[in-house]
Amino acid sequence: MAVATTSFLLFAATQVGTPGPANMALLATGARYGFRAALPFVAGVALGKQLVIWPVGFGLLELAERVPLLFQALKYLCVAYICWLAWKIANLRLAPGKGGGGAAPGFGAGLLVHPLNPKAWAMIVTGFAGFVAPGTAPFQATLVVALGLLVCQAVFHPLWTFAGDRIAAVVAGRPGEKYLMWMLAGLTVASVIFGVFGGGAQE
Repeated sequence: MAVATTSFLLFAATQVGTPGPANMALLATGARYGFRAALPFVAGVALGKQLVIWPVGFGLLELAERVPLLFQALKYLCVAYICWLAWKIANLRLAPGKGGGGAAPGFGAGLLVHPLNPKAWAMIVTGFAGFVAPGTAPFQATLVVALGLLVCQAVFHPLWTFAGDRIAAVVAGRPGEKYLMWMLAGLTVASVIFGVFGGGAQE
């Protein structure tokens, strides 16, 4: 086959289901606003990856080879953005299902997560490079990669968000709340640093 679909799906599941900036953001959003209120954000995060997959599939990698400094600049911009999100997470206090600090981030905010997530870029590039045979039609390859990742996200992203909701129900208003939020922020920063500087390709 032009695309090693089964192998790619196994790869995608291991990457989408493991910790990273997007999953930490989903966990923290579920913890702060509750599972139901976070669902538009979840949908935006899932569909936002498509904004990366399709341009990559249709030649963005060629541009990266021609203008490498552009993508170096993008990488560090992404790191700065994720660190800023982590700072906001660290200073949030939980109010499960109440959104006392304002409305939950919506669909539009979710759309930005993966385009600004360097680990998502690394995973997508790895998917094309490792599981698509040379000479495969761009549309066929991109469709398989896009649908495979979307299916995995539809399973794992709500699970991360629901986990955040359940964690918040246990610790909200207790002394451990502050430490939980700082831990989530630290995991967010650690995951993006590993993705950029350690060669990771997780979600």
